[in-house]
Amino acid sequence: MGTSGGSERTVVASNRKARHDYTILKTYEAGIVLAGTEVKSLREKRVSLVDAFAQERDGEIMLYGLHIAEYGYGTWTNHAPRRTRKLLLRRVEIERILAQTREGGITLVPLSMYFSGGWAKVELALAKGRKAYDKRQALAARDADREIARELGRRLKGRTGRYADGRATGR
Repeated sequence: MGTSGGSERTVVASNRKARHDYTILKTYEAGIVLAGTEVKSLREKRVSLVDAFAQERDGEIMLYGLHIAEYGYGTWTNHAPRRTRKLLLRRVEIERILAQTREGGITLVPLSMYFSGGWAKVELALAKGRKAYDKRQALAARDADREIARELGRRLKGRTGRYADGRATGR
């Protein structure tokens, strides 16, 4: 009859490049202050997190560079696509985040936007930038893990991936 307890999570947009460019230290869920036409554009999944980042301004955390396309049926009340938006976090979380970002080398990056129980949310991450060689190492480790999982799957199914004389089958 009523609304559910927020168990469903409809992802609107994700920033896959952020997981490649940064090492994620901790994630937070934050609400976001939006205009009516912004919510309608979000429901149509017309949003981009590519250049978005969060920073402190006047003791609050603001989201910059988030692009929410103008609503197609909006009138003069339509929103500006790249306006600065306020994030809603508890005061304790804000203080914790600001303490860590002041240390230096740590930035706030949005990882995804989604609807949870009808409310628009942003998954925000404390992240440390990766160097080029770190990115290569992460890719190599992921490929190695994938190959190990593939070989384990073959062994569990009884296929070794090799012929009787030891040559690889090419799978």
